[in-house]
Amino acid sequence: MHYNLLQFSILLSAAFMLIMLAQKLKIAYPIFLVVAGLIISYIPGIPVINLDPDMIFLIFLPPLLYEAAWYTSWNDFWKWRRPIGMLAFGLVILTASVVAYFSTVLIPGFTLAMGFVLGGIISPPDAVAATSVLKNIKVPKRITTILEGESLVNDASSLIVLRFALAAVLTGAFSFQQAAGSFFLVTLAGIVIGIAVAHVFYAIHRFLPTTPSIDAAFTLIAPYFMYLAAEQFHYSGVMAVVSGGLFLSYRSHEVFTTGQSRLQTINVWSTLGIILNGLVFILIGLELPVIINGLEGYSLKDAWTYGLLISLLVIAIRIAWIYPGTFIPRLLFKKVRERESDPGWKGPLIIGWAGMRGVISLAAALSIPLLTNDGTPFPHRNLIIFITFVVILVTLVFQGLTLPILIKWLKIKEIDPVIPAEREEAAVKLRLVQVALNLLDTTYSQQIESNALLGSLKRSFDNNLNHATHRLDSMDCSEDEAAKRNQFNLVLKDIYHAQRLELFHIRKEKEYSDEVIRKQEMQIDLSEAKIK
Repeated sequence: MHYNLLQFSILLSAAFMLIMLAQKLKIAYPIFLVVAGLIISYIPGIPVINLDPDMIFLIFLPPLLYEAAWYTSWNDFWKWRRPIGMLAFGLVILTASVVAYFSTVLIPGFTLAMGFVLGGIISPPDAVAATSVLKNIKVPKRITTILEGESLVNDASSLIVLRFALAAVLTGAFSFQQAAGSFFLVTLAGIVIGIAVAHVFYAIHRFLPTTPSIDAAFTLIAPYFMYLAAEQFHYSGVMAVVSGGLFLSYRSHEVFTTGQSRLQTINVWSTLGIILNGLVFILIGLELPVIINGLEGYSLKDAWTYGLLISLLVIAIRIAWIYPGTFIPRLLFKKVRERESDPGWKGPLIIGWAGMRGVISLAAALSIPLLTNDGTPFPHRNLIIFITFVVILVTLVFQGLTLPILIKWLKIKEIDPVIPAEREEAAVKLRLVQVALNLLDTTYSQQIESNALLGSLKRSFDNNLNHATHRLDSMDCSEDEAAKRNQFNLVLKDIYHAQRLELFHIRKEKEYSDEVIRKQEMQIDLSEAKIK
């Protein structure tokens, strides 16, 4: 037990160090972690790590999906539901089908059912990989929304394809009509269960006397309840977590009634997210020796050849699909042209090149059973796992490293009209101040006259209203006014720096409690974060 704990701690520390190094080198950390894990795995004396697929699906998958769903805008997701659906369902099914038929021709003894097993495993791109690659690169909002939305849903469609393909291999029987009907049932039932469980947690947050710590704790266990409830009835746990996460995210203003609950939950999830993602990507690299040792009956050269050819096929399928999937509906349907502006040729190319595979594919491959129903070894299991690893390595490293270069070369600009974030922030703050002033004037006018504190609050909101109005007006002004706004921001930063120094001196005086000082530090941090 102590040795396992030490291993885990060393692995986690190594992941953190590699993430920091990746950020320093401005390389997407999933790429860096996989390559580093691959190198570390060949260092003499490094213990062999066997990944348990059930552990990845149960421990890692629900929180990673839930976090992605929580930070997804439902309005943007629904706005771009057509291209997201085309990628998450249409492209996944096409990729699985083409890979299935191609692999039966390429690999001796490979049946069509085994081909669909492989196709279902390698068809979904990874959410974390694409997001981390695009994090520090300026790309149109439409592209990031579509890629994030696709990554939320495509795991469900690919795992459902895998489920039916495995059943065909294990039992030797397959019915397309039954599989198609079950596909929609498994998907829709997963969504219903996810939303139902989300309503339970919504009621807990909303109506019970929770604390910020309890609120954060409930968000940690919610995805597991959603996933397990759906899987218990053999429906899609992935769709349950995604739908439940989107629902609670949309109602988060009611779920978290205090700012402290919201801030604490955000901090908890940002820490958990970096831990889970760091571990899971470095484990992918560390797993290679185990996979190679399992290649019984195949030469390493043949296995690499199969993996590289199928990797190129997967990349080509996505590129070939993206342009017809983007422009044919625009040609056929007037509503599509009215609802969606012309994406041009650059945006679809970036989306087509952002198809990096990751942890879901590896976990799905490792979940293939060792034996069929009649007790014989599952055919070509080790080869399927090795091909999956090659596809992950090629798409993650090759496409992940070249995607930023492609984006810079294309010099793509914002496709749709987007309000600058600073203007949005100023406009929202102006409306909030106006609501506060209207409430004070209409409901508490008499109390303001008799209560000095309320009178001071009213004057404070009046000042905030004037400040927000001037700030919004300054965004349409001359360069001279813009320079004044920048000077204003610099003065604010200087003030906050001086206030932090004063808090340091106050702490040294030991006259006030650390709790009060920390609260003031948080207020300064929040105020400084608003400066653009």
